[in-house]
Amino acid sequence: MTFRWIAAACVVLAWLLLCGWAWRRARRRQAQAAQALRDLDASQADDAILVAYASQTGQAEALAAQTAQSLRTGGLAVRVAPLAQLDGARLAASGRILFIASTYGEGDAPDAAAAFASQTMQAATPPLDGLRYAVLALGDSDYAHFCGFGRRLDEWLRQQGATPLFDRVEVDGGDPADLRHWQHHLGLLAGRADLPDWETPAYEAWRLAGRELLNPGSEGGPCYLLTLAPPASGAPVWLAGDIAEIGPRLARGGALQPHREYSIASLPADGVLQLLVRQMRKPDGTLGVGSGWLTRIAQPGDNIALRIRGNRNFHAPVDGRPMILIGNGTGLAGLRALIKARRAAGHERNWLVFGERHAAHDNFCGDEIAAWRKDGTLARVDSVYSRDQPGRRYVQHCLLEQAADVRAWIDEGAAIYVCGSLQGMAGGVDAALRDILGAERLQALQHDGRYRRDVY
Repeated sequence: MTFRWIAAACVVLAWLLLCGWAWRRARRRQAQAAQALRDLDASQADDAILVAYASQTGQAEALAAQTAQSLRTGGLAVRVAPLAQLDGARLAASGRILFIASTYGEGDAPDAAAAFASQTMQAATPPLDGLRYAVLALGDSDYAHFCGFGRRLDEWLRQQGATPLFDRVEVDGGDPADLRHWQHHLGLLAGRADLPDWETPAYEAWRLAGRELLNPGSEGGPCYLLTLAPPASGAPVWLAGDIAEIGPRLARGGALQPHREYSIASLPADGVLQLLVRQMRKPDGTLGVGSGWLTRIAQPGDNIALRIRGNRNFHAPVDGRPMILIGNGTGLAGLRALIKARRAAGHERNWLVFGERHAAHDNFCGDEIAAWRKDGTLARVDSVYSRDQPGRRYVQHCLLEQAADVRAWIDEGAAIYVCGSLQGMAGGVDAALRDILGAERLQALQHDGRYRRDVY
């Protein structure tokens, strides 16, 4: 009898302890939420960034904390708050917001963000044309509506007039490679390419087999075509549009630095992996870490730490629909791989619009492009050299001048792929396409996967 009483007392005590733990945890979360709300409404610096999360299991909340820490390491002022605490007025009052949004079930918002999805996203809100934002969408591709809530949130923000800081990043099942892509953008946002990786990529050793200067005498930074021979274990398979993650070094034999990303300019069938890399310099004149390693410090024969990351949003269409490929500078790398893939598949309705500074010095891969034009791989090529006339002329001006042809290609089912600089080119092209096609039609193309971008 005494044993049963002791056992019962232990059960009651355990239950009381569990209740106490749950109560303290609930109180702590309530206090955290109250503090987040006070921080949300407190006066902030004009360049402060808000990180808003919609979490079901806690992953989005944890990633929000990591995101905030990375940005703070980069010297930025950051606030963190659950999406549920935002309304139209708070959105309109914010300058920059990074949204980290999980998807629950078949495309639904997480429970904690259900009210935001059903009320704020459905009600009339103040114009959000002053808001700049980005979305990290978490999901699982085993579900039909992969990243459904993150995608809806992104589309809704665009419809309200908000401007993306960079394109939506989608994470499949917590894929570390997808998260490294998000970190890459955080580094660009903070102006710090040296932000520590959350998880170091598992690199393979590729050999630097060649480095060719493509623009001798150019006003721009030197641009090189790099050729990398595969590791001894054999070249992994990749698709046109995929990304090379490079582990740069400050000196030959030195320690690896945080990774850098470059569009792959070749196909596995070429037997090598090629990159187009422009040598960048910091304001003090020193070489950028990634470009300095690849274009100056590493020597032919040296090993390059490299990992290939799939970039499913920039893979070529599986069918033979027409393609309009638009880019500038080293953005030609991703377009070059896509053209090679289209050529291999026998798809010849391809229109390349490419921009650089001067035809005399910056005609990257000019002989190759001319050969593709001659053999029919490229149905049309428009090269735009911004400094070959008194007034600056860029790829977006070419598109506006050829608006009727752009609409005709789109009417035939064409897909638009854009690769190159986020600042200037990508925004200019987006504005030109909105002018040519209308905002609603351009958004429909994006929703259907016919308007894709790899910009940085």
